Formats: sequence, structure tokens, C-alpha cells
Amino acid sequence: MLGPKLRFGSFIAPFHPLSENPTLALQRDLDLVTFMDQLGYDEAWIGEHHSAGYELIASPELFIATAAERTRTIRLGTGVSSLPYHHPLMLADRINQLDHITRGRVMLGCGPGSLPSDAFMMGIPVAAQRDRMDEALADIVKLLRGETVTNKTDWYELSEARLQMTPWSRPSVEIAVASQVSPTGATAAGRHGLSMLSIGATSAGGFNALSSNWAIAEEKAKEHGNVMDRSGWRLVGPMHIAETREQARADCAHGLEQWVYYFREVAALPLVADGEGDMIDQLIASGMAVIGTPDDAAAQIERLKAQSGGFGCFMFMDHNWADWDRKKRSYELMARFVFPRFQNLNDNREVSLNWARDNRETFIGHARMAVGMRVAQHIQEKGTENIRPEILEAMGIKKQDAAE
Repeated sequence: MLGPKLRFGSFIAPFHPLSENPTLALQRDLDLVTFMDQLGYDEAWIGEHHSAGYELIASPELFIATAAERTRTIRLGTGVSSLPYHHPLMLADRINQLDHITRGRVMLGCGPGSLPSDAFMMGIPVAAQRDRMDEALADIVKLLRGETVTNKTDWYELSEARLQMTPWSRPSVEIAVASQVSPTGATAAGRHGLSMLSIGATSAGGFNALSSNWAIAEEKAKEHGNVMDRSGWRLVGPMHIAETREQARADCAHGLEQWVYYFREVAALPLVADGEGDMIDQLIASGMAVIGTPDDAAAQIERLKAQSGGFGCFMFMDHNWADWDRKKRSYELMARFVFPRFQNLNDNREVSLNWARDNRETFIGHARMAVGMRVAQHIQEKGTENIRPEILEAMGIKKQDAAE
């Protein structure tokens, strides 16, 4: 019996260096999602950021609405909506509208906000972000399930609040909580019975915390009468794939250094360790990134499966290490040569090929017999005038004998 397919997607923050035209960079992000849809990717998650120059998308909802019109089947999530930045009713209502517009293809990813500079501009204490996420999440879950909510906190108020349109998706739009190293996201996911989005799954801290965070989520879910589903667990890690390891390394000369600079000097996510020596060697040796072939990508996914105990979707952490054409090639190679290994796409083909190979002599014998019968019938009716000598020879017939 076939089990569930491992899904594949991309977590598109995005990360665009300052040398890029931002308008064209956003256009390529939309083109990427369209390309992913054509290749059969399952999901794309779109970030929300308001400062620091690299992560340009301020409204994942606007991006998703645009991308939804250009795609057919790929599901589109906010990756993630920073809950302390939004009144819960307003965010829930926008997601609900997208749920209807996309006919159920939208997902809501939730987090406290990853850039302290965003919170600073809005006067939000960084120390309060996780508490505010927890407060807002509890009410957003209820709203997206069609419930009426009354609640007053020190930063928002809901008075008999409800969505005026019944949600398209039942019982709710899928909601996922961002999780890194701390147990915050896992605790929230378990408390509300939500999916989990492990953004830094291949970083040292994130990788080591995978199994413990899942255990925390399951324990918290049990306390609240929920059940965690591994198919809703997404793991995110950076990869660049090429035909050879040498080609992959050459491709990354385009933009890897700018990406590393952003994480070391600006972003608050501990994805890149400090160290000396070649950056590519460091990233590969640490297990943080794959810069190699489809075989290397498959090995990384197997490593994540073993560490986590099983998950539902692997996602590229999207980046611009390579130029546009080579980046698309990386996505294509993943779809062509890695998807099949984890989705059983070629199992039946292999069985069919082996069966045909193992029974080749039997099948060819029957085919020869059928051809021979037709040739013999023709000779009986018309003689050998139009029969090529090699055909007669293959049948063990001499032309003179046939004529007699």
C-alpha cells in the first residue's frame, strides 16, 4: 500500500541584495512561484518584513492574491504573518477573503516577527512579541473556525467579533506556527492543534531541536485534547542543486557571500555560524546547506527524516546564491530527480520494467510465433515472391523449399 507523499515547497522570505532592482526582484519572486506550480511543487510560503532592505515583501496577502491568479494547484501560505503587527480580526478577515478567492489554497503561517527592527519602528517591545503572538493566535484560531470572539488585552480589543463570510475551508484554513530553537512555536502549535513550520531545520540549533520540539508539541496537544499530525510539519533548509558538485559551487559564486553577510551582520536568525575558511565548505560541513547534486539533496532529506522522526513537507529556503537561470535549474533538478525518490513516483514503472525484462524471452517467443504464423499464411497463399530472404532464413525456410 502506498503511504503519503512527502511534499515539497519553498519558503520565500525573500532575500534580495541591495544591488538588485527591487521591482524586478519582486517580479522574479512571482515568476518563481509560477514556475514551481508548473513543476509540481506543493507549497510556497511568503514572508512579511518591513525593514533591513533584503526581505522586500511587506504584505504576503497581496503577493498571494497575485500569485493565485497565475497558478493552478500550488498552495500559498504566509511565511509568516507577524501577529503582533496586526489586529487579529483584520488579519483573520484578510486570510478568510483569500481562502474564498483561492478556493482553499491559502494557508496562514504565524510568528512573533523575526526582525527586531520591524518591531522597533512600530513601538512594539521585542520582549513582548511572543506573548502578543500567543494572545492573538488564540483569537485568530477561533475566528477562522467561524466562532464569535470577545476579548480585551493590553494592545487590542475584540467585541463580539466574527467573520462576516463563513470560511471556505473546513473546519478552518490550515494554520502553521513558526518554530526554531526555542519551544515557543511548538508549545503554541500543540495548544491549538496546529501545524508546525521549522524554519531553521538544518541550522545546528534547529536540527538538534527537531525531535524535542515535536515532543513538546505532542505533549502540549495531549494536555489540550488535540492531536499533532506529522503531515502538517514543514522543515526548511537552504539548497542549491546542479548537475555536478563543481557546477553547484561555481553557481553560488554569484550571490552566496551577500546572503551570508545579511545573516551575519543584520538578521536576527542564527542560521550562519561564524568561522574562517571557504564559506561553501563551512555550510556543507556543518550540515546547514546542500550545495551539490540531487543525490546530495536526497541525503539531506533522509538525514532530516531520521532526526525528526518524520515530517510532511520539505521546503527550500529560497535565496539568490545563483543567477536566475541557474536558480530555476536547481528547482527543476529537485522536481525531476528528488521528488520521485520520496513520492514513490517510479515504483510502478520499475516493477513494470523488471517484469517485462524478466519475461522478455517468453514475450519475444510469442511475438515471433505470431509473426511466423502470418508469414506462413502468406507463403501458402502467395508464395515467397515478396518475402525477404532474411525473414525466410529466420524461419528456417529455404526459398526453393517454399516454392516446392
